[in-house]
Amino acid sequence: MTWRSWSRTSSSCSTRSAATCVTVTIRTRDRARRSPRSCARSPMNSTPESVDSGADAEGEAPALVADDRLLAAHDLALSALREITPAATIGEPAGYTVEADGVVSLRFATTMEGYPGWFWTVSLAVVDDAEPTVLEAELLPGEGALLAPEWVPWAVRLAEYQAAQAALAAERGVEAEDAEGVDDDESDEELDDDDLDDVDDLDAADFDDDGSPILHAGDVDGVDIDVLDDDSDEDEDEDEDDED
Repeated sequence: MTWRSWSRTSSSCSTRSAATCVTVTIRTRDRARRSPRSCARSPMNSTPESVDSGADAEGEAPALVADDRLLAAHDLALSALREITPAATIGEPAGYTVEADGVVSLRFATTMEGYPGWFWTVSLAVVDDAEPTVLEAELLPGEGALLAPEWVPWAVRLAEYQAAQAALAAERGVEAEDAEGVDDDESDEELDDDDLDDVDDLDAADFDDDGSPILHAGDVDGVDIDVLDDDSDEDEDEDEDDED
């Protein structure tokens, strides 16, 4: 197995004044040429032993270590922030985070109102024999930061509003029907009470005074049977007189 080294120039120049162009050298290895297969079967008396590294055996990921040059690049980070926000909005340093690829994000508090828990964040990177370079500068939320609610499409919000209005209208309709039913029952009870009071107040003199005939037991539909009998007798008498 042979090693061959070759270099590739990466022209990653940032637009900021602090950015630098670096050359990255990558080492690769040639694949070993495979020997032609033999027809004879090679003897093997034991299974190959597996190689376990200490990191795999322990199951722990290697700790991320920040580059001291990136941790000390506060001036570079502040210079990048001043290009996107006034200096008065940048507060005190608020720690840093280390990414898996060695990128370090320096954080600064923000003094802007309405952004509690947010931090100005500048991501920096560095390679051998070069100065730190700014990758990104932005305002990011921290833990417990005040965030806007999740965006909901207008069609969904309109459908929810219409459903709520329909439910409210139905509820009001049921309440109105219940109220009308209670009022009707009360009115019927009042009318019944008034009718009973009027009947209790009536006596025979009331019928005589207004000219209404006094009804007797056996009368039908308010018709005095005795009067009908008298009329029938008178008719019979008249018929007899006519015959004579």
